[in-house]
Amino acid sequence: MTPDNSLPEFLDVLLRRSIGSNASDIHCSVGEPIHFRIDGMLNKIDSSELEQNQFSSRLAEEFSNFILSTPQQKQFALRGSVDGAFSIDSEHRFRFNIYRRQGQISFSFRRLSNTIPTLEQLGLNPRLYDKCSLQDGLVLVVGPTGSGKSTTIASMIDRINAQRASHIITLEDPIEFIHPSQKSLVNQRQIGVDVENFHQALVDAVRQDPDIILVGELRDVDTIRTAITAAETGHLVFASLHAGDCKTAIERLISAYPAEEQELAQRLVATVLRTIVVQHLLPRLTVKDQAPDPAAVSQRVLASEVLHANQAVSNLIANANLNQLSSIIQNSNEEGMWTLDDSLARLWRQRMISEQTAFGLARNPEILSQISLRTRA
Repeated sequence: MTPDNSLPEFLDVLLRRSIGSNASDIHCSVGEPIHFRIDGMLNKIDSSELEQNQFSSRLAEEFSNFILSTPQQKQFALRGSVDGAFSIDSEHRFRFNIYRRQGQISFSFRRLSNTIPTLEQLGLNPRLYDKCSLQDGLVLVVGPTGSGKSTTIASMIDRINAQRASHIITLEDPIEFIHPSQKSLVNQRQIGVDVENFHQALVDAVRQDPDIILVGELRDVDTIRTAITAAETGHLVFASLHAGDCKTAIERLISAYPAEEQELAQRLVATVLRTIVVQHLLPRLTVKDQAPDPAAVSQRVLASEVLHANQAVSNLIANANLNQLSSIIQNSNEEGMWTLDDSLARLWRQRMISEQTAFGLARNPEILSQISLRTRA
């Protein structure tokens, strides 16, 4: 964002309308109506009151001139897309991706919160904050795009910032939550602005005397391997990864190594892994002819899975017996673990999600039925 530009009037109106509609995302494509994503559903908005039935080339030019810095403009010209974030006031911040399609410019905006929620507000067990006192190792938050991974990690970084005298380095694309230094010293680096890519940023970070490193996303093999090395050499690493469950997340870590090194990789992952949190945001159940719950902060609810790497889990990873992970998690509730099917059964039992939603995501529908029957008894 160039500092001498004022917010274009239409962009200001559009962003504030999205806030009033509680939209998570905005999509603007030249020649198309503007769309809002509200509670996970894409909606074409009536923009006639804004005197813009379709998003125009003129507006696209206004938006890009305001949003993009000179380095970002060069990156956009070279790559055809660029990520970033900006604030419209002290309370409202947006992440964006600008990209070309068929010679025209399109924008995707995602609303960010300036207030970092607690784990409990997110629907997670606050016992996870215990991981903020770790001195080293790897803590993963995994799930599909838009499942709140960055927010969960931000909540844990915020807790460390408030309670520990540590050096925290965050590597993000873009920076979503601002962490002013409190008890910790926090240095936040944006990929594409402060450093070229995640791998280079992570290589740099281990030379900058960090205690805690946040890697916004483990996107490629080199970044995964460097993150594991950082965790092995005495740093506490928080990272996000695209995976649907704990088993898949571990498999992705190990598969980052060549076949001839995967036995070593199993031992490395078994040594450095501390916790995996899996997240899925699901549509909240609305009973027919009944309005959505006005007290609900969001019309989506969080289903989760949590794995802590105790001795049994570490042994399974080291010996490539990942098919037994689910059984270990199911039998370790007292240690703060639960399976995705446990979470789905609880949400279904509480009538927060539908039966169809629960079984659509279940890893083992038969076990889900058994859990639900057992908890209803």
